[in-house]
Amino acid sequence: MTHVLEVIRAGALTTVQDEGRTGWAHLGVGRAGALDAPAARLANRLAGNPPGAAVLETTVTGCAVRPDRTVVAVVGGAVCRVTVDGRPVAWGAPVRVPAGAVLDVGPAASGLRGYLAFAGGLVPEPVLGSRSADLLSGLGPPPLRDGDVLPLGVPAAYGPPLPDAVPWPAAPTELVLPVSLGPRHTWFTDAALRTFTTAVYRVSPHSNRIGLRTEGPALERAREEELPSEGVVLGAVQVPPDGRPVVFLNDHPTTGGYPVVGVVPEPALPAAAQAVPGTRVRFVVGGRQGPLRRNAPLPRLRSL
Repeated sequence: MTHVLEVIRAGALTTVQDEGRTGWAHLGVGRAGALDAPAARLANRLAGNPPGAAVLETTVTGCAVRPDRTVVAVVGGAVCRVTVDGRPVAWGAPVRVPAGAVLDVGPAASGLRGYLAFAGGLVPEPVLGSRSADLLSGLGPPPLRDGDVLPLGVPAAYGPPLPDAVPWPAAPTELVLPVSLGPRHTWFTDAALRTFTTAVYRVSPHSNRIGLRTEGPALERAREEELPSEGVVLGAVQVPPDGRPVVFLNDHPTTGGYPVVGVVPEPALPAAAQAVPGTRVRFVVGGRQGPLRRNAPLPRLRSL
């Protein structure tokens, strides 16, 4: 018998995510996957799952679900109030949810995205090797709606047990993103590069799983001609016509026609998943604050 999870309250944007579908960019298929991958892995580990098990990723408002069998669940990522049938239970630790009880994940009190792991994981049909929802391409399960039903996997112990109380990273009060300039930093003036590496930006409320948009000073271009579409990677900092940098996140397109001024390394991106609108953003080149000239050699980023 297949056991299921019923969605009672879907929330603003709740999706199924795992580690994503890698290796398909040459066919125009993006990565998707949990934006805060360390939080998703830790939630899975506490639930006794392998790190790649599918979880729910919530956005701001949380969600509520009801399993048809007793299940161990873990709510992590964004800090929030968690209840089972109205009774408060622990956030960030394994919780027993009886069959038919409602697990309610409240609005985020700190951070932006929550992760709900269930013992056995969620097992909707995979697409190209992943169960992740991709908002840009539409691949994978669609965003959850009230009344949806998701199949639950069979619990199986994975690795030695962890203590119930483990440290979770805090949401950033300031987002400091290391960046390596290029491949199109020469399309911007020296003044623009100085602005990019010294100015304070803020997270725009128009950010989403595709990209973290910023508010702040525009970057002036040195070249105004059109750029043919070219491949872009996770963490690419693209500059659209309004001049405000956009950091590409997991659902980003695989090609783009706006110049990429730099690239943020993947290990620095999970913090961006938890940066609420208005959070200060600074771009730091080569492990140090300060500008580089357009004709300067590109730095090598230190390992993170």
